[in-house]
Amino acid sequence: MSDPRTVAHMPLATGTWDARRCADFVAFKDGFWQRDGLGHWAFLVGGDYVGWGGFQKEGEDWDFGLVLRPDRFGLGARITRAALAFARDDPRIDHVTFLLPPSRRHLRGLDRLGARQVATVEYDGEAFLKYRLDLD
Repeated sequence: MSDPRTVAHMPLATGTWDARRCADFVAFKDGFWQRDGLGHWAFLVGGDYVGWGGFQKEGEDWDFGLVLRPDRFGLGARITRAALAFARDDPRIDHVTFLLPPSRRHLRGLDRLGARQVATVEYDGEAFLKYRLDLD
C-alpha cells in the first residue's frame, strides 16, 4: 500500500502507510468476516505474498476488490476467475459488483467477464464506476 504504482488507482488510500495504519486497516477488513461471514484474503503464489482482496458486503451487493503487488499485476485475471468461481458456489452471492475509479482505463477484462457498468457512485467524496456481474 506504500508503492505509488499500487495506489495509483486507489483514491481512498491517502497518507502514509506505516505499521500502525496497516494493522488498523487489516483489523478493519477482518471485521467483515465477523459481520458478514466473508471478507478479504491474502493471496499467495508459491508461498509468496502477491496481494490481497476479496468480497465485501456493500448494501445488497457483494463487492469484489483486488490489490496486487506491482510485480504481480499480471495475476489479476487468474485470481479474479478463482474468486468468481468461489462466489458462484456460495448460495448468498447471486451477483458481484466491482468499484473502479474513473482513472482506470483498461476495463476490457470486465467486459470479457460479462460485467456491465450500472452506475457511478461516490464514497468519501470520490467517484467510482460501479460494474455488476450476474452469476446465475
